[in-house]
Formats: sequence, C-alpha cells, structure tokens
Amino acid sequence: MTPAASPVRVFVPRDSAACSVGADEVAERISAHAAAASGDVEIVRTGSRGMLWLEPLVEVETAAGRVGYGPVAPEDVDGLVAAGMFAGEGESLGLVEELPWMKRQQRLTFRRVGVVDPLSTADYVAHGGTRGLLAALAMAPADVVETVVDSGLRGRGGAGFPTGIKWRTVLGADADLKFVCCNADEGDSGTYADRMLIEGDPFTLIEGMTIAAYAVGASEGYVYLRSEYPDAVATLEDAIERARDEGWLGPDILGSGFGFDLHVRVGAGAYICGEETSMLESLEGKRGMVRAKPPIPALEGLFGRPTVVNNVLSLATVPTILAHGAAEYAAYGTGRSLGTSVFQLGGNVARGGIVETAFGITLGELVNDFGGGTSSGRPVRAVQVGGPLGAYLPVEQFDLSMDYEAFAAAGAMVGHGGIVVFDETVDMAAMARFAFEFCAAESCGKCTPCRVGAVRGVETIDRIVSGTDRAKNLVVLEDLCELMTDGSLCAMGGLTPMPVRSAVRHFGEDFNA
Repeated sequence: MTPAASPVRVFVPRDSAACSVGADEVAERISAHAAAASGDVEIVRTGSRGMLWLEPLVEVETAAGRVGYGPVAPEDVDGLVAAGMFAGEGESLGLVEELPWMKRQQRLTFRRVGVVDPLSTADYVAHGGTRGLLAALAMAPADVVETVVDSGLRGRGGAGFPTGIKWRTVLGADADLKFVCCNADEGDSGTYADRMLIEGDPFTLIEGMTIAAYAVGASEGYVYLRSEYPDAVATLEDAIERARDEGWLGPDILGSGFGFDLHVRVGAGAYICGEETSMLESLEGKRGMVRAKPPIPALEGLFGRPTVVNNVLSLATVPTILAHGAAEYAAYGTGRSLGTSVFQLGGNVARGGIVETAFGITLGELVNDFGGGTSSGRPVRAVQVGGPLGAYLPVEQFDLSMDYEAFAAAGAMVGHGGIVVFDETVDMAAMARFAFEFCAAESCGKCTPCRVGAVRGVETIDRIVSGTDRAKNLVVLEDLCELMTDGSLCAMGGLTPMPVRSAVRHFGEDFNA
C-alpha cells in the first residue's frame, strides 16, 4: 500500500507587523484553497523573518527548502496558487535562506523566529529548544553562571553590563527568596526586536529565564511587558501555560527537583519603567519612579530581594550559549563586544527590519547594504542609534564599528540596537529640541536635573534657533547638558544630552537663526 503523501506546508506570519499589512487575510485566502485541495495543504502561522518590506511573506516548503513569495496581498493569492505556489513554482523570491538579507546574517538568538510555529512545543524541541535548559540542569548552578561569564554576553538593553557578572552577584547573595525579572518594556524609537521574538519564539525567553533562575537560585520570575504589545502579551501567556504543561515550568522542572514559575505583568505606558529600578517599583504596585543606587537590584531588587534584571534579548540568548558552549558564542564579535546583536532598521529606510549579526559590522553596512538607503530616495543625512536618547551620527561616521567600545569612544551608544534613518530634509535643531521635549514628558520627576533641566533645554534651543544671544545660549546649552549628564539620578536625564550634543557637534548649521 502506498503511504499517503505528506501535506504541503505553507508558512504565513502571525507577527503584528505582518498582520497590520494583511497577513491574516492572506492566510484566510490560502486556507480556502487548502480546503479545496482536500487537506493536502497545511498552513503554519509563524513569526516574521524580519524582512518587513516583504510582509506579508508567504513561504512554501519544498524538497530544496522554503520558497518565498512577497509581499503578498490577499488579492494576489488566487493567481499565485493558479501559478503553482503550493509546489514552489510561479513568480517567487527563491529560497528564503538564500536571499542576501538572510544569508549575510548570523542568527543565533533569532534562529527560530519566522521558522517555527511559536506556540508549538513539538516544533520548539525539533528545532533545538530545551537543549540549553537540559545542559544547565546537568551542571552546578555556579558553573552555569561561569559559562555565561565566559561567553562574554552583555546586556542588550543599554549599558552593556556583563550578564554573567550580574548573575554571579545574585548567586552569592544570601536570601530566602530570589527573583528573575525580564524587562520587556521596549519603548525606544526604532526598536521592535523584543516584540518580534516574543511573538515568534516565546519559549526561548521562557527557557532563558528558567536557566537564569536555576543559576542564581531564584524561584519566581516576572516579564514586564508593555501594554502596547497586546499580541505579544497573549502569545507569551499562552506559551507559559504550555510550558507548564510540558514540565518546563513548575515545582519539578524536567524531573530535576528544581522549581520555578513565571508570570506576565503588563505596564501602563510609562517610558521610565524601562529603567530597571522604575520597573521594579511598578512590579511592586507603586508609581514607576527611579530608585537611588546603591543598593543595586542584584542585592536588593524586587520586594527587597536579590533580583536578576535582564532584557529580552539577553535572556533569550542564554539557551544557545548553554546548548552550544561559551566558546562557540564568544567566537563571534570583536574585542569585548562578543557574540551577536539584533539590529533594527527603521525610519526613512528602504528596507526596514531585523538584522542579527556579529558585533563589528559597520553602521554603513547596516544602513546602506541591508537597509538600501532611504525610502525617499534622497541622501542619508543622519542616523540615530540607541533610541531617543542615542546620538545622531552623520554619514561621515558610517565606518563606525557596531560595538560597545567603538560607540562609546565616538560619544554614542549601541543601546538596544535600534537604528533610525533620516534623509537630507531633517531639521537637526528640531530633533535636538525633541530630545528635551521627550525627557520632559517621560521623566519620573524624582530628580531636579532631569525634571527641570529638560524644560530649560527646550527653552534654550528655542532661543538659539530664534537668534537670541546665540553664542551665549550655546554655552548655556552645553552647561545644561553637563549638569544633566553628571547630576541626574538615572539614564533618562543622564543620556538626554547625548542626542543634543551630537546634533550640535555634527549639524551645527541647523542651529543658526
């Protein structure tokens, strides 16, 4: 008897960005054709591959690999099916893995995003999931910590503090209760990697947090996720329930005797809660305001207990480090910036999306080679890297290596890896003013340099561009920036001068009356 042929698998993203341009409608049209094909077609909803200009991107599994079609509008489906899409035929993009955008990347943290059904535990295991957790549970907790130290993994949220060193501090702290908190309050302009990973591969984050908990002796974990990401909230909550059913969370994880559970808490839209101590205040049910440090959260964090606080990309990278070893991960990158980083291209850019590659790629390669320059077709004038508090960099610095040390030496920061592109029409004095406006709106108000300095900054720039005592007010502006940098309680006020100073330094002509 001849065995029944396996159904053709068609992959349609369920990522928010893809759904916003019609992915759900495309999936419905394909489902109608699949029903007519008597069950010989299986539709799998995945995360996004990160090539946002091609969304909705439909992929069809063939013997040679997954063939891509995109961007696919709902009205395109009938014609594509008639032309042989279910057989990988017709007008396609070719093999997705061979597309230049994909082929040039080194996807470690994002290796499963866009590939698997994000809520299928079987899919997750089949693509290497839980290997890191199993490896960790076979080690002593201190050895897990040292593996992360040896990998060179640093925080992907801003300052780039070594992840393993933070874990070592929490492990060494004596307490009856410890926590692991994931900062998923992704509020920086031009950033969306946290959302895409949670929507496309949530079990990776769950596994990373469980490994962190085992390493430091924590029993409870919280993901602080922004309210503007409802799809990510729903996906993560569903994934946590499935992880409990599989024994990946709970009182006896995979029969190890180690217990850890995880909960989602949704923020209320305050940018300042992306700062770790404000996030902890909010998790405790208080107003999100910055705490003075010391004590550091690693010693006195959530409810006064030792707490690991890392962001999504840091924690989601841990499983691959444990699964493949610290040395393999540390082989990527340059200098003290080891491993890969997930860069996000946005703004006035022809090809926006996710690029995961080793540290050391240049800014110009990301903007021009991956991004294709501006979507307007005009020359690039400036890019802002690292969110609304990051520096504005001119095209003359496009040879800058994307790593922590090179950016710090240039008076800039990599931050969360967001890159926002501007063309020649941008008014950089207005962008500098916006930095102060943003700080004034989002400051928690606890310290005077930030609360008052941001308001005075707006007023000072207004005087400069109106031609009022320009030279004198430029001096006042620099003094104000120095005061905010040195005197602010946290990075909100301390980093606001970075975009202002860089705009004045590189685009001073825009500050003329």
